[in-house]
Amino acid sequence: MKYRFLTADIFTSRQFGGNQLAVLPDARGLSDAQMLAITREFNYSESTFVFPPENPAHTRRVRIFTPGGEVPFAGHPTVGTAFVLAATGEVAMKGPETRIVLEENVGPVPVTIRANDGQPVFCQFSVAKLPETGPPLPARADLAATLSIDEADLLDGAWQPQVVSCGLGFAFVPVRDRGVVARARIRLDQWEQHLAGTPGAMVMIFAMDAEDQAHDVRARMFAPGVGVPEDPATGSACAALGGYLAVRAPGDGAMRWVVEQGYEMGRPSLIEVEAERTGDQVTAVRVGGASVLVSEGMMVVK
Repeated sequence: MKYRFLTADIFTSRQFGGNQLAVLPDARGLSDAQMLAITREFNYSESTFVFPPENPAHTRRVRIFTPGGEVPFAGHPTVGTAFVLAATGEVAMKGPETRIVLEENVGPVPVTIRANDGQPVFCQFSVAKLPETGPPLPARADLAATLSIDEADLLDGAWQPQVVSCGLGFAFVPVRDRGVVARARIRLDQWEQHLAGTPGAMVMIFAMDAEDQAHDVRARMFAPGVGVPEDPATGSACAALGGYLAVRAPGDGAMRWVVEQGYEMGRPSLIEVEAERTGDQVTAVRVGGASVLVSEGMMVVK
């Protein structure tokens, strides 16, 4: 059978930046094995497969695959799938803002699509699961060795490394500046010894030291366990990062950060993160950004 596909660059306003995504807007008839094989053929960090919704009140059902297998939730595929569906007319724009719901394995994910002159320019999802902290991470010396940095580069006190999840767990490792972020390299032997198979197997190293004064955070994300040596833009990690940052920010109310990611890979990405906090509770997290279409074609699946 023939299946239409589109590719897009997510969390960027320019082609050939951001994070690549392949979207099959009508994946009916494909098996799990075929979807995984197609994902590996594209060899992006994720591909998405779109189906009719199970609940007619929702917009579409979306399954998300990495080269290592299916995941319950991911940020740049959520943003990118919403953008592709809107840009191709699969989802009609209803003025400056259109709200849709995508069914993912994590649950229903609300997405707001902003448009200019009927064309989508920005998509933002709200997390289906609020941030949750995970189990303790390995010793600081082991984390530093895993990332090929010095233990002294790690922050401490309230800024200890921590696992946080909004449906997908990440180990957050805050360091003193973006120079440390740039030097980081995953040592697979150390990663396999200390993090493989744990809730912190996907690692985001970050610094509150962005390159552009208009931005806030510089980050990189490594996920060798799912076939992603490094990801240029990770919306699910940035959602959980919003939870990590929100509980450490002064005061309550709405908060916002712009995260730089992918710069060291030559695919600069900008991810906008919003969070709301009341007391010690994070009550909302939203992640969004721009996207651009890159290609369209037909795939023959036998």
